[in-house]
Amino acid sequence: MNNDALILLVDSLKSWKESSSLDITVDKDHAVAVLDSKDLLLSFCSYILEQPSLKMTQLIDITAVDYLKELGTFCMVYHFLSMKHNTRLRLKVFIHEHDNLDSVKVFYPNALWYEREVYDMFGIAFNNHPDLRRLLTDYNFDGHPLRKDFPVTGYVEVRYDESKERVVYEPISLNQPCREFDFESPWEGYLKGDEKATKAQETKS
Repeated sequence: MNNDALILLVDSLKSWKESSSLDITVDKDHAVAVLDSKDLLLSFCSYILEQPSLKMTQLIDITAVDYLKELGTFCMVYHFLSMKHNTRLRLKVFIHEHDNLDSVKVFYPNALWYEREVYDMFGIAFNNHPDLRRLLTDYNFDGHPLRKDFPVTGYVEVRYDESKERVVYEPISLNQPCREFDFESPWEGYLKGDEKATKAQETKS
């Protein structure tokens, strides 16, 4: 993106009627806009799609970032591309844990898949989504894997039970009696060459 196109992009964003609700910066070759109200999301999408100097006709991706209890808990991130002007825009919207967002499907039909993925991974729901269900995990999955409060091991393990001839869910159980975490090694001296193993051998000697 050349500098003239980037300047035009920023100026066009500042011309939006609700531009006071935008914080606009430049990151390398694209603009970054932070919208301070989720209620303005559809209005903003309508503007960047229809404004001749913007024409953000492509929604490239939607994702989210979990900040726990900081900055409003979640940050929704939208990536847009203008094929006409060869410009890119990243939009951020901060929301709280139990907030819903309006689906942008009316402007970008491909958003339906991205929104399902965000719902599955983060538990963020979208108003007026016609088919809001899990996309990457199965329908009985417990929790949302990309949230920071989701345990690394998950809550259950899934396996095929030959005696029952079906898939079963069981509580996760990690039995690791040899693990002892410290700054030297996660093992209790059972590995050859390990610092703890060396110390254990010295103690026996």
